[in-house]
Amino acid sequence: MPEKRVSARARQIVTKRARECCEYCRSQLHFSADPYVIEHIIPRSRGGTDQLNNLAFACQGCNGLKYNKVTAEDPSTGETVPLFNPRQSQWNEHFAWSDDFTLIIGLTPIGRATVEALQLNREGVINFRKVLFAVGEHPPRI
Repeated sequence: MPEKRVSARARQIVTKRARECCEYCRSQLHFSADPYVIEHIIPRSRGGTDQLNNLAFACQGCNGLKYNKVTAEDPSTGETVPLFNPRQSQWNEHFAWSDDFTLIIGLTPIGRATVEALQLNREGVINFRKVLFAVGEHPPRI
């Protein structure tokens, strides 16, 4: 039996709620060549639902790297912690931009683990942030 898809209405709500930015790396849909996805914060394979409080807007890179993970290791302590959940926490509680706005810095164990697990500072994303910053389009105004 094929998997049930997230409804068009839910997709619209999640996209608007995220202001068309990946809720993890903050990449902007408007400047992406790739489509974005509605991501299950707790994956279906781990019992997650299609309820709005379990859905996030994600770029292909973050979605692919997250896959079915719900935890990761904090690189500073080695402790296993939950990944960032955009429905339970504010991005600014766990992350900050570097002074030149090219890198995402994890401020908490959850932030650091998410930066590592989802590779929020992938080379291509950093390069794109530099270009967008130069033309006044980065960081996104969320």
